[in-house]
Amino acid sequence: MSVSPPPNPPFAAALITLATVFIAATTLLAKALGTEALGPALHPLQISHGRFLFAFVAISTAVAILRFKLQRPEWRLHIGRTSCGWLGITLMFASVAYIPLADATAIAFLNPVFGMLLAIPLLGEQVGRWRWGAAGIALIGAMILLRPTPDSFQPAALLALAAAAIMGLELIFIKKLAGRERPLQVLWFNNALGMMIATVAVLPVWHMPTALQWGALAALGTLMACAQACFVNGMARADASFVAPFSYATLIFATLYDFFGFGVIPDWITLFGAAVILSGAAILAWREGRQRPKQQAAIKP
Repeated sequence: MSVSPPPNPPFAAALITLATVFIAATTLLAKALGTEALGPALHPLQISHGRFLFAFVAISTAVAILRFKLQRPEWRLHIGRTSCGWLGITLMFASVAYIPLADATAIAFLNPVFGMLLAIPLLGEQVGRWRWGAAGIALIGAMILLRPTPDSFQPAALLALAAAAIMGLELIFIKKLAGRERPLQVLWFNNALGMMIATVAVLPVWHMPTALQWGALAALGTLMACAQACFVNGMARADASFVAPFSYATLIFATLYDFFGFGVIPDWITLFGAAVILSGAAILAWREGRQRPKQQAAIKP
């Protein structure tokens, strides 16, 4: 018997959009913690530690309340996925302390492109002209955001680019986990392992946060857990090709948060580069949506 909820595209779209509100808020909090907005700037490793620690607490609370029974996990896949997720989010948090949230968020949208490229050697997938074209467009957008001229080049943007590449590798592990374990179990093990990795990594740089920073770390982790819950439940209620465009709202909320929180107004390069990246990602999502029904029809007896 299937445990999947019935399809509900409007509700799925609302859940994915709500997830983008939470995700953008986590980057805002990471920027506040990584600068001196709430006290002495915290190291990115300490910020990512707080993200996993408090997300684990939130998800463990949900597991206890729901009396969810954890089953034997695919340890190799979980460790690979969590290691990539921890490193990717740490690099992302490091980048937002130096560049606008809109730039970092837009560059992060390259992760499905990197995931597609990595799926060729790691999953044996074939990439056609449409996928290559979409990837090329998105990468051009990233080059625009990197501002590769001596006067305007942003070295910190390379951190966001590295984060996108590593999170693209994380997608490979997520694909391998898909269908093998229930979503709540995947989330619990992801955050449990992430907390352990982050705890070891943070020891050399950890120092006592201020009261405001403790609150921001708790909010960051809780918001990330909420975002994960919304995203997983949204994906379960509609096709990925339908909900994917709604995830791009993260860029809108990140830009608004950066403006109201730090007074940052995006320039034309940010807007143009982000539009190019989103165009590539949208083409990729559209193509995937058209190919999936054909693939499903081909495997039917």
